[in-house]
Amino acid sequence: MLNSVTYLLLLLVFSHEILTTTSFQLPPSPFLSSSSILRSSSSSSDDDVTNFTGSDASKIINVGVIGCGRIGLVHLAAISKCQGVKVTYVSNPTISKAKNAAEEYSVPNYTSSASELIQSPLVDAVWICSPSSFHASQIKESALYKKHVFCEKPIATSLPETVEAINSCSEAGVKLMIGLQRRFDPNFLRVKQAIDDKEVGVPIIVKVCSRDPSPPPFSYVENGGGIFADMAVHDLDMTRFLVGEDPVSILATGSCHIDKSIEGLEGAEKYDTANCIVKYPNGVTAMIDVCRQSSYGYDQRAEVLGTGGMVMTENVYPSTAKIFKPSFTGNADMPYDFFLKRYNEAYVRETEEFCKALVEDREAPCTGEDGLVALVMSIAAGISAEEGRWVRFDEVVSRVFCEKGGSQCSMLAMSDAFPEGFKPTQDIGDLLTENADKPKKEGFLKRLGLNV
Repeated sequence: MLNSVTYLLLLLVFSHEILTTTSFQLPPSPFLSSSSILRSSSSSSDDDVTNFTGSDASKIINVGVIGCGRIGLVHLAAISKCQGVKVTYVSNPTISKAKNAAEEYSVPNYTSSASELIQSPLVDAVWICSPSSFHASQIKESALYKKHVFCEKPIATSLPETVEAINSCSEAGVKLMIGLQRRFDPNFLRVKQAIDDKEVGVPIIVKVCSRDPSPPPFSYVENGGGIFADMAVHDLDMTRFLVGEDPVSILATGSCHIDKSIEGLEGAEKYDTANCIVKYPNGVTAMIDVCRQSSYGYDQRAEVLGTGGMVMTENVYPSTAKIFKPSFTGNADMPYDFFLKRYNEAYVRETEEFCKALVEDREAPCTGEDGLVALVMSIAAGISAEEGRWVRFDEVVSRVFCEKGGSQCSMLAMSDAFPEGFKPTQDIGDLLTENADKPKKEGFLKRLGLNV
């Protein structure tokens, strides 16, 4: 007969076997496709794990995170919760930040060198959360060492570098995902779902507004590419995401009302307020307004009018509580005042989705091409605002000259003589090398050439 101590030990062993061999699957998110299994970012338990349908428990993707600033830590926390992936390396130029992050998330290796992380055999995929000026070179180096890449937007600070970086990943046969996090926000996703499910018929008009709580410092604006590249790019991408088509042309205006210190800057950098009208196929029109300051906090909304109704998302508040009294009736809280608070769940969900793509060997849900088209849209908006005219997006594409299979690209000025053998293209697909992870699509928008 077993004594009580022996019985207890056997019971513990049996319980351990059950826990380590059973896969617990969370219900699908109501905001993403039914194949997406996501953990809510509101959970605070350190034991929460995001499980993926069909994932191989024996397959572990080792991840390195470059950049241990605010956004890097958000991604690091999300990766640490995902099944099938393990953070093995972190890097930051300030070594103390890397060390602190490694200790907090039990990461075995840390360094001040991004290259050391990228080249390490302990890393299969790299999360690039460094300053924008380093993105392109770190993407290329990751591709050289056959590492999959998640990169915060932008891919690069110029269009030729963007094309080169995307092509480097395609040539290496590695996945590349770009962090356009609003695509993963539950509110915008519900609007997208209403469009895809024909709840409001066929889209006619799209309206998006984006207003920040306060303007960024002068040092951020100067040499930052301007309001269309560093701010409105998210809204331009969101209209494309919602419409489900590639755009035809854009008319944009800009002005300065908030921070007069930037009025002397070049191009779109001198604007703190802007408006855009984007034409899509079949007469669909999108309207965007952006401003670097909203006195009441973040204000980001979307509205789509369709042939059978309208869908819209209101601004997001920390709570749904309202106050009713003689002198005031309304929301108990002000809107969020910091982008990481407003979009924390979106950042977590995009990270989880790329982890899922890695574990299940699927296409990245937001590709390098998505980032490239968003950049083309922002460049065209800047040209339109400066020249006061409608600008077709293929005007921008046709100025890119690529050599050596797309590994070396440059931007031609309108006055430049065409290099020998150069034939201008209006098709972004002609600039990109074929990606085995994403076969080329024929006829998606052949007449406009802004996708492959």
